[in-house]
Amino acid sequence: MNPRISELLDRIRQLEEEIEQELKRRRAELHADFEDRRIRFEREILEQQRRFKAGLLAYIFGAELRHAASAPVIYVVVFPLLLLDLFVSLYQYLCFPLYRIPYVKRRDHFVFDRTHLAYLNLLEKLNCAYCSYGNGLASYLREIIGRTEQYWCPIKHARRVLQAHPFYDGFADYGDAEGYRGELKALRAALAELDRMAPR
Repeated sequence: MNPRISELLDRIRQLEEEIEQELKRRRAELHADFEDRRIRFEREILEQQRRFKAGLLAYIFGAELRHAASAPVIYVVVFPLLLLDLFVSLYQYLCFPLYRIPYVKRRDHFVFDRTHLAYLNLLEKLNCAYCSYGNGLASYLREIIGRTEQYWCPIKHARRVLQAHPFYDGFADYGDAEGYRGELKALRAALAELDRMAPR
């Protein structure tokens, strides 16, 4: 990889880490403690949050007409999402062992922590779970497809790719035939190392 690009990517990773540290600081200010992937709020904080909870019936009957009208369209999408989840998971479990690619762990991509927020009513929690599932599935798919792309066609595109998956930066440059042939084996081998390099 180009040394200048590598340097810029390192700076991006440093900035991402700084953002995460700032988010942790803000969570601490809000008294949200994380214990072994679980969230715990102090009793006083929960009581304070409950004061801002909208009643379920008031929430439903106070909804704007456009929100109520679009709800069936939004929720029917859950069926194709579930099918996509099923087929991509099957693909991973059947094919990844053949390529010696470690499985993508669902728990790293699906986060359902908003149910702990006392200021959300049941419908708001359901809405949040739906969005968490959709975004988690997109992240899960992106990781599976990114690993697949690194195995089969790790070549950058000629055009800019918006928000490329994390493997993309290591791909061979577009048009660099020698680099592609020389790097393909190493890029495939790097996939097998993912489990050993993953944070525990």
